Amino acid sequence: MWLPVTLNRPLIWVALTALPACVWLPDSGLRLVAALLVALGLWDAWKQVRQQRLRLRLTQDTLGLASDAMVISDEQNRIIAINPAFTEITGYTGPEVQGVKLETLAAPRHDKAFYQKLWGTLKSTGRWEGEMWSQRKSGDEYPEWLKVRAVTDKRGKVTHFINLFTDISAQKARENDLRRIGFEDPLTGLPNRRRLHDLLASRLRHIRAGESLDMALIDIDGFKSVNDSLGVEQGDRLLARFAQRLTSYVAGSVVGRLGGDEFMVIRTTTFDDHDQWIATLREHMSRPFEMNDQSLRLGLTIGSCRVPEDGNDSGVLFQRLESALYSAKRLGRNLSQRFRPALDKQDNPQLALVSDLRAALISGDQLELHFQTQHQPSNGAVVGMEALLRWRHPRDGMISPGDFIPLAERHGLMSQLGAWVIEKACAQQAHWRHRNMPKLTIWVNISALQLFQGDLESQLATCLKRYQLLPSQIGLELTESVLLDERAGEMRPRLQGLRDQGFAIAIDDFGTGYSSLGYLKRLPVDKIKLDRAFIKDLPNDQADAAIVKAVLAMAEGMGLEVIAEGVETKEQCQFLVTAGCMSVQGFYFARPMPAEDLEKRLAPAPLASHSAS
Repeated sequence: MWLPVTLNRPLIWVALTALPACVWLPDSGLRLVAALLVALGLWDAWKQVRQQRLRLRLTQDTLGLASDAMVISDEQNRIIAINPAFTEITGYTGPEVQGVKLETLAAPRHDKAFYQKLWGTLKSTGRWEGEMWSQRKSGDEYPEWLKVRAVTDKRGKVTHFINLFTDISAQKARENDLRRIGFEDPLTGLPNRRRLHDLLASRLRHIRAGESLDMALIDIDGFKSVNDSLGVEQGDRLLARFAQRLTSYVAGSVVGRLGGDEFMVIRTTTFDDHDQWIATLREHMSRPFEMNDQSLRLGLTIGSCRVPEDGNDSGVLFQRLESALYSAKRLGRNLSQRFRPALDKQDNPQLALVSDLRAALISGDQLELHFQTQHQPSNGAVVGMEALLRWRHPRDGMISPGDFIPLAERHGLMSQLGAWVIEKACAQQAHWRHRNMPKLTIWVNISALQLFQGDLESQLATCLKRYQLLPSQIGLELTESVLLDERAGEMRPRLQGLRDQGFAIAIDDFGTGYSSLGYLKRLPVDKIKLDRAFIKDLPNDQADAAIVKAVLAMAEGMGLEVIAEGVETKEQCQFLVTAGCMSVQGFYFARPMPAEDLEKRLAPAPLASHSAS
């Protein structure tokens, strides 16, 4: 390879001047001096060549280690040089693409306007950056993030282009997975609750004169007992087969899974046969399923309504479908119930509260996060905090979560509430980080409906990026009842994915359910929160004392941390210290408080007082 030698070095100019003097100078002594000057210049030039070779090798090694593909092209965008990453991504070697125009390697997805805009930007600014599709040697198309910079000479004429690009196939696949998780039920592939809201709204917008919508909400009776007898895996197979049969029977209609054993059908029709349609739907879906050489007949409870007779707003229709379904359940299950206005009157106080909760979610100024700190019981040091949702109603004051959370779950608002909590917790964590508050994990509660029906992963990823947080700064608490849900088999890979990203996962209210130990062995869990029911009578109740000690020993053996909830007295705290519990939460150290109050309390120094607030 030709390596230019820089001619602005004094020794080289002296050598060039002395070279002819070695011949024509008459005095041998002067010729010797001239020869020494030439030798000195040659030595300096040789040293420069070595340095340039070293720099070139270092540059080549650096380009070879780069994971991004690099291409140098001439003024007509013909390829001059590539690095190894280019070959790794595209499959093309240097000789195969030498002199080839770079745009010929692009996938045929972009129109003329795209390239006109690219070259127009490059010509006016000297650089361009954006996403485009290219083609590998194998013919496979892939997305890349491309950066192009024009290199000009002293007169401003473009002489070369430097292209740097990254294969973003994996990133696009993750984005597609997040979108799919957000709108698709992972077990059946059917639209989930969020997507069903969109599809219903679309059908309502496009309904024509003379058309109606028949809607049915189908609940499989006693599906938990089916799961218990067949096992979670076989239960999932049964749900998938139920979804396939339902989709096949109502072809052309919208079919979705709201979660668990609840399915929804939306039919556009010109016939006034709602009751007959529900009856035939029940008869078809109640036919036996063959599972493990046995015939299994399912009981079905169905709530239904019709558009426009029962409303034409998607939110109201979902609410009325659920009212009809729960009315049928109260009448004894395995029944069908069409919505009627009396159900609105029957549930009027609760429906009014649901309506107020929807308004609160829209306005955002009634909901609050309070925070309860978690402590080391031996010295009171703060080790974390839990974010607790509060609703300050403009007329009724503070409404207990025990009153509005069940309503939110019943009427499909948990995903919105959960998203609000995650957003506010992340915003608060970012605010405290800039205020140099103690670096503590904020734990947020995740409901079963939010986990199974929502787009939890997408919400978390969006909030972490927006507020520039690490996953370790937000902890996820799941109630123990989630472990016992029929859909728990779907949960493990999602929880493992979250844990792999760096989120800590805790099981809340531990000890209040059943079969928890078996699930804990299989689920990626970091902590368990021992329910306050086992703490309130310590240390006097011998049974509770034995349970607490057994749980602590079990957790230690499984490598799990334990947080004891509901610690309110000094005696309880001392017992837990002796038993080896490392974290506690309760009124003995701190009550839940607004962010402003907690900031005042923690800003001067970490909590040291053991007194109840």
